[in-house]
Amino acid sequence: MTASHHAFRCTGNGLDGAAGVALTRTSRALCGACTAAAAALVLAGVPAAHAQKFPSKPLRILVTIGPGSVGDILSRVLADPLARQMGQPVVVDNRPGAGGNVAAEIAAKSPADGYTLFLTTISTHGINPSLYGKLAFDPIRDFAPVILLATNPNMLVVHPSMPVKNVKDLIALAKKRPGEITFSSGGSGTSQHMAGEMFAMSTGTRLIHVPYKSTPASANAVLAGETMIAFASVPVVIEQVKAGRLRSLGVTSGKRMATLPEMPTLAESGVPGFDVSGWFGYSVPAGTPEAIVNQLNGEFRKAIADPGVRPKLQAQGMDLTESTPGEFAALIRSEIDRWTKVVRATGAKVE
Repeated sequence: MTASHHAFRCTGNGLDGAAGVALTRTSRALCGACTAAAAALVLAGVPAAHAQKFPSKPLRILVTIGPGSVGDILSRVLADPLARQMGQPVVVDNRPGAGGNVAAEIAAKSPADGYTLFLTTISTHGINPSLYGKLAFDPIRDFAPVILLATNPNMLVVHPSMPVKNVKDLIALAKKRPGEITFSSGGSGTSQHMAGEMFAMSTGTRLIHVPYKSTPASANAVLAGETMIAFASVPVVIEQVKAGRLRSLGVTSGKRMATLPEMPTLAESGVPGFDVSGWFGYSVPAGTPEAIVNQLNGEFRKAIADPGVRPKLQAQGMDLTESTPGEFAALIRSEIDRWTKVVRATGAKVE
């Protein structure tokens, strides 16, 4: 008997006496059952309806590094188009520290609902698993990759007062003064740190690593004479190089940058095969519904295609790319394997 039939019997039986009373009682009981069944049907539909409304509140992007760094610039440029597309504010939340591990731990412990986006980098999901003895998160188990969006090489820079004009001059000086050449980076476990370690390993030299809290701080260290050289993100130092306040000896990518074709690579300047570039993408906590992961992937693709976005990021020296969640997951696994071998070979450690 249907719920509508029960309702009809309750309100229109038209019977009198004991029979009417008995039927009324029966009808009321049936209506109670129908009400409960209807409520159950409504509640069963709540998750689906809620999922369709994503997002229904502000989102935040947890950034592993301080303001002004490449990942911060990327996230802030993307925040505006993402907010417009999804109809909700997108807040950039900088949580630097421990090579990105501070932000990664926060992200890993956040609700798996799609509202916490994590800036996923070569540090947190490539280098740190082998560089740090123990992490409070698992880069594979605790995250669901969403998309890889950008790569960017670093640039080897020196103060103009240093008596080196090119990479070969620097190698010669480092061999003449073993253990005396200091290089700064944006922190232990960053691509800049590992670029320095690989440079020393590849050239048979010994450099002293001096980590700073951000890439801008590491570049300022060279300007101030606190360190002798730096491996720094191109967007952070390019204006200083153009102004003559820093001298560039080359970029760390395997091939020349499209935006700086006149800048030689370290590989062609005396360190054959050298190729170390940072990469940036976004992940969410593991357990986030696949539908939301795929929706976010699509939102990032639309944002990166925004006419006002791509030129800004390319002007910062970023090579833009796109991936599926599965492709990004495969890259993360391969990078962990790669850097585990490098860390073991170089003996790199957290300073």
